[in-house]
Amino acid sequence: MLLLLSSVHGTPSSAAEPVSCLTRGADFSDDRTVLCPADCTQWRLSVFGTNVFASVSSICGAAIHSGVLSVAGGPVQVKRLPGQMNYVGSYSNEVLSQHLSRWTSSFSVSQPEELPLEMTSQTSSTPLPAEEPVKKSAKKTAAKKKTPTGGNKDCQLDVVVLMDGSKNIGRRRFNLQKNFVVRLASFLKVGPTGPHLGLVQASGLPKTEFLLSNYTQPKDLLFAIKEVSYSGGDTNTGKAILHAADSLFSVERGGRKGHPRVLLVLIDGWPSDDLDQASVLARESGINVFMVSVAKPSADELPMVPDKDFTRTAVCRDNGHFSYSIPSWFSANKHVKPLTQRLCSMDHLLCSKTCYNSVNLGFLIDGSSSVGDQNFQMMLEFLAGIAQHFDISDVGARVGAVQFTYEQRLEFGLFDHPEKQKVLSAINNIYYMSGGTATGAAIEFATNHLFSRRSGPGRNFLILVTDGQSYDDVRAPALAAQKQGVHMVAVGVAWAPLEDLRDMASEPKENNTYFTREFTGLKEFIPAIVKGVCRHFNDNN
Repeated sequence: MLLLLSSVHGTPSSAAEPVSCLTRGADFSDDRTVLCPADCTQWRLSVFGTNVFASVSSICGAAIHSGVLSVAGGPVQVKRLPGQMNYVGSYSNEVLSQHLSRWTSSFSVSQPEELPLEMTSQTSSTPLPAEEPVKKSAKKTAAKKKTPTGGNKDCQLDVVVLMDGSKNIGRRRFNLQKNFVVRLASFLKVGPTGPHLGLVQASGLPKTEFLLSNYTQPKDLLFAIKEVSYSGGDTNTGKAILHAADSLFSVERGGRKGHPRVLLVLIDGWPSDDLDQASVLARESGINVFMVSVAKPSADELPMVPDKDFTRTAVCRDNGHFSYSIPSWFSANKHVKPLTQRLCSMDHLLCSKTCYNSVNLGFLIDGSSSVGDQNFQMMLEFLAGIAQHFDISDVGARVGAVQFTYEQRLEFGLFDHPEKQKVLSAINNIYYMSGGTATGAAIEFATNHLFSRRSGPGRNFLILVTDGQSYDDVRAPALAAQKQGVHMVAVGVAWAPLEDLRDMASEPKENNTYFTREFTGLKEFIPAIVKGVCRHFNDNN
């Protein structure tokens, strides 16, 4: 019997231990050759460093990044190295490696050395390895592989914790703060399909300790928190908030689309710098800033505090939900559970920019005489049904309405009613005008009067409802509105020409054009229109 062992780069595959795409350097304690599977680039690979990689990196990801391995997979020689400072991130071979300030151990990857040709075969006189030892080896290997932890699916946040690393807190309380963050991470139940946690230390200059995507397994995360070293310096909380809001939540740095963004600010005493600019940027970026103040200034210290309302200044919204006070670090652990519950109250995260609380909805309503009083009321009920799905508030979604015939009337603007019930009441109280149909002029009027203020991409939506053909051109005004960032949804009833509806609707037109013969059929469109608004918003944010 002749047993042939297939080889790549001259190395028999039997000499390489099979691993998964997500196996890390830290999963092995010695140098060895591993066998990576094909198509690892389809996975979200965690890689930290260039040439020399932090041991929490994917071996196969590091090998592809280095050019040692192609997407077809194959053997990789792994060499253990000491830990180092400043693992430099880079993009190579379709793998993005990330920066990491420090880690306790490292590894390098290379192609395995070629083995003598005679080692690629065995004669029939060479006994095969006994079956039982192979089973034990496999069990041993399997024991080394980590079982992924899913995480709390009911609390899928991107949380960046801003730790106080100032001289004001001191080393002893800084360590108590680390213990507090460790317990918080445990209660949050961080995992791939649960919360992700990043860490910034506030001091003289802000320091990113690790990104949201660096550690999605609890054991790795808790170890990384414990490894954070104390900086000392001023309490420049404002600079740290700016730093976190500006860079930590981007997709390129590990932020996830559609996930609520939370910045949990821990502060011992009071900040040395101003929080106004930082808080505005955070809110406009859709970040829910929570302030946890520990050991508030005493009566004697209060005159030294530049901004006595710094907590109210920084939070997402001054409604009590985003502020939390702890009297001392020595009693902080008992506050972990209630704080976690507050963070995971998804309905209260008003600053997260989701489609439901971030869009501007403009309703353009045909008030021509062909509609009639009864049908006009059904149009209003239809639009109120759409508005009902959104979180309308002073920091949330906004709604405005224009009615048109030959003339146009601004019924109410986007900033007139910051509460949902007031918006719904305003819609229901719109008085039917009656008259002709000049839809093109109405689109131009609504664009100029509803969406004049600057807004982010994918935020402005104009939902038009009409029952007939316009007396003027609709195509040019609709294209002009879309060039200004207004996404148009055209809803036609009865005698509205389908060609005109398609001319007014944004791309893809089949998703933004609706038609029904009867006004009673309008309510059937509500779920699809709401879903379409969210789809467009998510694709552009």
